[in-house]
Amino acid sequence: MKKRKKLIITAAAALIFLAGIAGSLWIWLAPHGQTVEILQDDKVLYTIDLTGQEDRIIQVEYEGRTNTVQIQNGRIRVLEADCPDHTCVRMGWLDSAAPIVCLPNHLVIRFTGLHETVDEAL
Repeated sequence: MKKRKKLIITAAAALIFLAGIAGSLWIWLAPHGQTVEILQDDKVLYTIDLTGQEDRIIQVEYEGRTNTVQIQNGRIRVLEADCPDHTCVRMGWLDSAAPIVCLPNHLVIRFTGLHETVDEAL
């Protein structure tokens, strides 16, 4: 009985591990265009087509704090941020379906066309 229980637990752990890998690959390899949105509190501040976009810096403010968004060579990232954890800066260049998020400053940078609502899907 102990061997059977151990086998079931091992199989369940393996399935969870494989599902995690599959989900990660789906997010990493999801197709995306070159148009991004910069949102704050679910309000679109900028919609930018990165194709042919000139290099530029965008300052996005929230309650006295600033995120410095950099567009360079057709890519986008948060270069600097006045937030306590700087997770958004460490995320690097936006290159997958996973958005860049700065929770303290309510900022989201994401590729467009990847976020369907339930109503749009029906």
